[in-house]
Amino acid sequence: MRRLLAVLALAAAVLLAGCAGSPVARGHGVMLTPAEIEATWLGQWASLSAEAHDGQSGFALLSSGQDAFTLRVLLSEQADRRLDVQTYLMGDGLTTWALLQRLLNAAERGVQVRLMIDDIGAVGQGRRLAALNSHPNIQVRVYNPTTIGRGHLTTRVLASVPQAGRQHRRMHNKLWITDGAVAIVGGRNLGDEYYSASEPRNFTDLDLMMIGPVVESLSRSFELYWNHGLAQPVERYHQADANAWEALHAALTERLSEHADSPYFSDLRERYADAERGSLVGELHWGEGVALWDPPGKPAWPGRPPLARTMAGELLARVGEPARRLVVVSAYFVPGRNGTSLLRALAEAGVEVEIITNSLEATDVPVAHGAYQPRRSALLDSGIVLHELRAEEDAGSETAVSVRASASALHIKALGIDDDRVFVGSANADPRSVWWNTEVGVLARSESLAAEFQALVELGQSPALSYRVGRLEDGGLYWEANSLGESVRLTREPGSLFRHIGARVGRLLWLEPWL
Repeated sequence: MRRLLAVLALAAAVLLAGCAGSPVARGHGVMLTPAEIEATWLGQWASLSAEAHDGQSGFALLSSGQDAFTLRVLLSEQADRRLDVQTYLMGDGLTTWALLQRLLNAAERGVQVRLMIDDIGAVGQGRRLAALNSHPNIQVRVYNPTTIGRGHLTTRVLASVPQAGRQHRRMHNKLWITDGAVAIVGGRNLGDEYYSASEPRNFTDLDLMMIGPVVESLSRSFELYWNHGLAQPVERYHQADANAWEALHAALTERLSEHADSPYFSDLRERYADAERGSLVGELHWGEGVALWDPPGKPAWPGRPPLARTMAGELLARVGEPARRLVVVSAYFVPGRNGTSLLRALAEAGVEVEIITNSLEATDVPVAHGAYQPRRSALLDSGIVLHELRAEEDAGSETAVSVRASASALHIKALGIDDDRVFVGSANADPRSVWWNTEVGVLARSESLAAEFQALVELGQSPALSYRVGRLEDGGLYWEANSLGESVRLTREPGSLFRHIGARVGRLLWLEPWL
């Protein structure tokens, strides 16, 4: 037995082998000053645009994946002084190659580039991140890292076991800031599926672009995370030659050249060659913006934090009780007992409550859907409207194809409050976003922005794109939608056997607080 234990211990050591953290100087970041921002082209544009709006912020919704990608490319190319990117995941595909190439191009022009990625998102990418970091003007930091098992997801999970109380908590923030003047928050990470470039399945997502005072607050949130002890320089775990970035840039350029005539890039060229289409983001909506974020040390806190110390708690306090309407759009909707009671109380008080989430057939996490399933009847009985996004759009639909791909999953995290407020961020309506992960978002007060958001909601609720969930006389549920242009009513929840099995696991009550 002793020999067996020794062999197992040796196997575990080999499996988890990796580079232990190396001593590396860790500089302290500072925000750009107003004068430094004003000296940039984007800073001047933002300042001139805001002159007639008396301290308000300007907002634009980005519902199109192509627009969201193209705007990030343009902001990279227009940067004069600094690019700050915070992300949970970074994939490997056309859009990621293009954005990384633009980051390197910006660094070559003298722009300071700072990339902060959650350590789970860095799994298997150590060599690429280290090469990127080797450029004198680029810094890469990983959040909540482990020192071993970094090469593969399996070994990364095994390495997390001794620190499971902290390692299941992740930095889920998504933030892009250029020259301290223009910011983007929302649900999109770096990866083809977030920018409608993945086949056959993409995410239906939403970003909010901003200029004005709210950008300063978002910059402050980035600095707090960047300077926190949980954000560690990638070179402490992965080393690269001083000029490794040159080989990375050459490889990216070659890949992009090989795919220059791909359907995605060809479509982009055609899309933005249309002069009549107007500017990329259209007319800005103006109003008050409040940036909200979780404290950066949240992943290291013991136990479940008090609600008041979380972003969700602050958002709840600022929103208050809606007077007329509440719309919740969330990829994963796990309201739990308390959330269900809160939503029912609002509906029973006369507030129109509408929920849009993924259907079982569309979700990429059936276990989370399973935790939502037992709450549907109580929500419906209170008059709450439930819509679940379909995996594929009705073939007989006349819906504009630019709305979403034919195969899709909802990834939006947003709220509509009454007729004048919109929240867009990285947080889902689930316990993981409330208690365990860190998140960031913006609460905007603007009637015109709220009207545009509501139009997107109504489009998403169309029977060509989503199921309307209702109650049968016998107490069962039905899913109503269009099929080949005709209305149909299903009495069995759409989804494969595999997905139904996964959802059944999620209905185990002890799992709900962790989903």
